[in-house]
Amino acid sequence: MTEKRTNFILFMTDQHRADYLGCYGHPVLRTPHIDSLAAAGTLFEEFHVASPVCMPNRASLMTGRMPSVHGVRANGTPLPTDNVTFVELLREAGYATALVGKSHLQNFMGTPSVLEQQAPPADYHQPPEPLSQAVRDHLKAPCYRNEEPDFWSRADARVQTPFYGFEHVDLVTGHGDALGGDFKRWLLQREPDAARLLGADNQLPHDYQCPQAVRTALPEELYSTTFIAERAEAWLQNRKDSEDPFFLMVSFPDPHHPFNPPGKYWDMYSPEEMPVPEAFRRDDWEVPPHVQALYEARQNGRAALHGMNSIGISLDEALEARALTCGMISLIDDAVGRVLAALDASGERDNTVLLFTSDHGDHLGDHRLLLKGAEQYRDITRVPFIWCDPASSARGQRLRTLGSTLDIPATILDRARISPFAGMQGRSMLPVIADDNTNERDIVFIQYDHQRTHPGLSGPPRVHSIFDGRWRLSLFHGVEWGELYDLEADPGEFVNRWNDPAAVKEKHRLIERLARAEIEHVDRTPLPTSLA
Repeated sequence: MTEKRTNFILFMTDQHRADYLGCYGHPVLRTPHIDSLAAAGTLFEEFHVASPVCMPNRASLMTGRMPSVHGVRANGTPLPTDNVTFVELLREAGYATALVGKSHLQNFMGTPSVLEQQAPPADYHQPPEPLSQAVRDHLKAPCYRNEEPDFWSRADARVQTPFYGFEHVDLVTGHGDALGGDFKRWLLQREPDAARLLGADNQLPHDYQCPQAVRTALPEELYSTTFIAERAEAWLQNRKDSEDPFFLMVSFPDPHHPFNPPGKYWDMYSPEEMPVPEAFRRDDWEVPPHVQALYEARQNGRAALHGMNSIGISLDEALEARALTCGMISLIDDAVGRVLAALDASGERDNTVLLFTSDHGDHLGDHRLLLKGAEQYRDITRVPFIWCDPASSARGQRLRTLGSTLDIPATILDRARISPFAGMQGRSMLPVIADDNTNERDIVFIQYDHQRTHPGLSGPPRVHSIFDGRWRLSLFHGVEWGELYDLEADPGEFVNRWNDPAAVKEKHRLIERLARAEIEHVDRTPLPTSLA
């Protein structure tokens, strides 16, 4: 009799830092369903993203490759379809593949690029668009418009499948309650007059002052997290008689800002319950230039309070953002519980590996900041990762072994007994989970690139960092200074040792290790076709 192949369900959240789960030690937040995965599996304490922003890191999850290699260096660039994804390998090997929720592998705002480029001399001949970049691209083709608002303006719009390997897609685009995709169609079927419930202009009364705190009038039963739970349940129920193994990705747009938990989740937690960030309890730290510039932008009224990038905030704003984030995560936890119940009902629980992770974090008041940006604190680079395998003897295991988003596809393929494609840069974590450290990482490598100019930095920021489990080093393009933190002595990252003579040896060691990481992650594909 042929051995039954293992299923996988990957739960993913958006802008969710590691310490905002009960199993990761949050003192107030209650997440019993997600905690149950950690209790029955392995929790990674030091799991980090390849890039602390949505599209680059999601593309790294799909490919197991760094942003500089797969091409999605910053938000605003779709994942080119010439990249092979691990989901395609699963599908080719006979897996049923489904995505329910957020993808963000393609642009979903439909707005033009704002990347600043040097203006050419007026008297120079300008090459036509096909010759205007070093590499010809096809990123404006119709196949890259699956997530844009114009695409979903058609009544019959559906994602063109297979979509990066997913043969079934129930898509959610956008953030908060300003959402599109299949969710919008579902919402309007249940509430044709939903427009009166959406957006900040229609929000319910509240007294929160935090930027982007919106008390949505949309009830929890019509919220995107509920849609995702319902559609994931339906997909599992509809395939209960299938003999094929499956990979299901359940991807929530929350707890990304705006901070708008619906219904009872709005005041499930109070700001007064939230821990006060250390930065508001001490004034003895030297603020780095790019962080100080964010404070000054807020003080001078120049901060983009309704944007996507880091802003300076007050203590009250930080505590409000923390409480509302907890509300959104509790709703997600309830949705995870619904999907797990559907899995139990399908009879496949004992043959399904369950994973939980996020694409990046949020400062949530740490260092007196909100959201995420070029400041590479662990608030935004460290995310949860839980691996719950019914066939593993590990139960409630907590590992401090370094892990990267790059490693998720390699680990899934290894567990499915499928060889990875040439050029995958992640490594399987199965040996580490089984207490074999032969494949253990000595560093995680993190790249950050952005279109918009960051205050305090020259031009659009480009930052490369490594973390070795104790020290974090970051190099910034266009400035002379850098960052070096000893997280063993300074876990809050308040003392920059970059110019400390006592840390010169570590600084030089890490700069060399960063250089080796840069070489290691230069692409070697396509492979040679001949010796010469």
